[in-house]
Amino acid sequence: MKALRLCLVFTVLCGLIYPLAATGVAQVIFPSQANGSLIKKDNQVLGSKWIGQNFASEKFFHGRVSSIKNDASASGSKNLAPSNPELKKRVVASIARLEKENPTMQRTNIPADLVTNSGSGLDPDISVTSAELQVARIAEANNLKPDAVQKLVADNTTPRSLGLFGESRVNVLELNLALEKLLD
Repeated sequence: MKALRLCLVFTVLCGLIYPLAATGVAQVIFPSQANGSLIKKDNQVLGSKWIGQNFASEKFFHGRVSSIKNDASASGSKNLAPSNPELKKRVVASIARLEKENPTMQRTNIPADLVTNSGSGLDPDISVTSAELQVARIAEANNLKPDAVQKLVADNTTPRSLGLFGESRVNVLELNLALEKLLD
């Protein structure tokens, strides 16, 4: 009987009170993050800052390859070994698509993040090099000067965390929204 009461107390404490308190504190201190870091335009949710979007139009910047088609409910990418023929086939297809979309691109300068996927398959960011590789295509498709598109990339570049960790990166959704704004 004592064990049952103890189990009930801890179930209420750990399964109800603590989660509600943590959620309440998060809503007060970090409301945007607690609600998914949603990006909105005209009060319509376009996506989350933390989940990659699939942009297929030649007029927009493209993100990383996603073996789960950027579906957050299916996070967890295929973790294929370098010797796996399926990985090689996917990378070769990605390179062919990149060459077709970006005719000025040199095959020796292809950033790895444009032909491989992240561990989750949901990575919203690309490297600055990957964004810069797409500048010529974006400029031509939108009748813009390459310098204007290059400036857009620079303005939307997030530096290394604390100046030490990771690499500079560009959030594809935010970059494409800035591009739309420039086109309006």
